[in-house]
Amino acid sequence: MSPVPLAPISNADQAVAFLMSLVREDPRPYRARARLAQLPVRALLACVGNPEVGLPVVHIAGSKGKGSTALYLEAILHSAGLSTGTFTSPHLQRWTERYRVHGGEITTQEFAAVFARLQPHVLDLLHQDEASAPSFFDVLTAAALLLFADQGVDCAIIEAGIGGRLDATNVVQPLLSCITSVELEHTDKLGTSIAAIAGEKAGIIKKEVPVIIGPLPGEAELVIRHRAAELGATVSALEQDIALSTGSGSGGGLALRVIDGKGEYHAELPATGSACNARNAALAIACAHRICGHDPGALGRAVTRALADTRPPGRMEIVAEHPWVVIDGAHTAASARALAEMLQALPAHRLHLVVSLSVARDAAAVLAPLLLRAHKVIVTSADPGRSLDSHRLAANLVAGGYPACRLQAMPDPRRAVLETREALAPDDLLCVTGSMYMAGVARETLLGGGAVPEQES
Repeated sequence: MSPVPLAPISNADQAVAFLMSLVREDPRPYRARARLAQLPVRALLACVGNPEVGLPVVHIAGSKGKGSTALYLEAILHSAGLSTGTFTSPHLQRWTERYRVHGGEITTQEFAAVFARLQPHVLDLLHQDEASAPSFFDVLTAAALLLFADQGVDCAIIEAGIGGRLDATNVVQPLLSCITSVELEHTDKLGTSIAAIAGEKAGIIKKEVPVIIGPLPGEAELVIRHRAAELGATVSALEQDIALSTGSGSGGGLALRVIDGKGEYHAELPATGSACNARNAALAIACAHRICGHDPGALGRAVTRALADTRPPGRMEIVAEHPWVVIDGAHTAASARALAEMLQALPAHRLHLVVSLSVARDAAAVLAPLLLRAHKVIVTSADPGRSLDSHRLAANLVAGGYPACRLQAMPDPRRAVLETREALAPDDLLCVTGSMYMAGVARETLLGGGAVPEQES
């Protein structure tokens, strides 16, 4: 492991350096860590008074959609008058994006302050036993729980990292659990079957804590329902117990109607809304209904207000028109299919893709729905530590049948985005996709705004 900075943290840059010093490869197989999985984060939380105890939490896991669901839920609860804290990962442009309090991203000072509080305890635990000391994500998670407990939020919305069962976030005792989707992803860690991955997601279910699930493959739903039954947790399924219908909205967006028990909710997503957005928004509505649905009329008004203005960044995000530019963090085959459907609806002539995938992804399988229409594909590498080498990614696509003459490897992701955009005709479409890391690079390159927000005066 890299040396951990010993100087006390006094600014955001030092906090980031401290966090990055905690990144390390664990030689043990992922599942072999089960018995000790949450011990490091629990030890750190104990050092700061166990802020997770008594914290009202909605815990969200899933192969895709969990970040969007978290942001939709935050917007609804905030509009309904509840104070919220939201923890999501990864960030797109700024580390502070991972932490939102009362509907807004925390400041650099708040970011530095929480890690300054955690740093001496992390160093003590490292000194005691480096092998079992808190890791990078353990410390990120502890920071979220400490921030939200300090703020006394009415609801902490916690997005799980990988899987769920062994995730650092699984130390919480939630009011409600939500599993948005189950797909083949992180198969090197979670298993090579839908049932195995569903078992990892089902690990967030707690005794007698209600569970909301999105539309799942049959075998995944069976695994999750079986685990919920073992723990006496009720399950409410979207498109079964929770009805969702969509149509064209009066404002040109996507109209939603969600019926959940005695609550009926209506909203209109912005014009870029898709079926995938609709499902995530419906899951968020169902969560809000269980948290503050005692007055369905008031919550209905909050839902309508909140969803009209919520556009999760990097998720089917249109950032320019004529030529069209879309940024999306699609990283599974199902999310690529949803993205392809959304792109098909745009009045564009030729599709140009700029793509970066993580090392664990099967490029040809993930991108298949997009490759069918792509006029040209530029492959790149968004993050040296997490992304597949661009030339290796190109070879993977050629081996999968994509014509080499329409493929270009460009290692620098910013150059790939800029040069592709500059070459577009007015009726062309550029889509940047493959990972949230790539979505972040594209947003910073095209929109700017990479700096961390400063403390308001």
